Amino acid sequence: MPKLKTHKTAAKRFKITGSGKIMRRSSGNNHMFFHKSGSQKRRLDQAQPLSKTELPRIKRLLALK
Repeated sequence: MPKLKTHKTAAKRFKITGSGKIMRRSSGNNHMFFHKSGSQKRRLDQAQPLSKTELPRIKRLLALK
């Protein structure tokens, strides 16, 4: 079986932590900041762990086991 190539756009969007978790960017963090509170904006800046249902699909795109 040939090696799987990494899906490059997925590789740019997801980061793998040292413990192996896949982190994603928070949604709702592009515009319309004037009616979001400061605490909400700070929370949106942090990366979120990927949900368990998305893990197999994203691992396949990133050519992980």
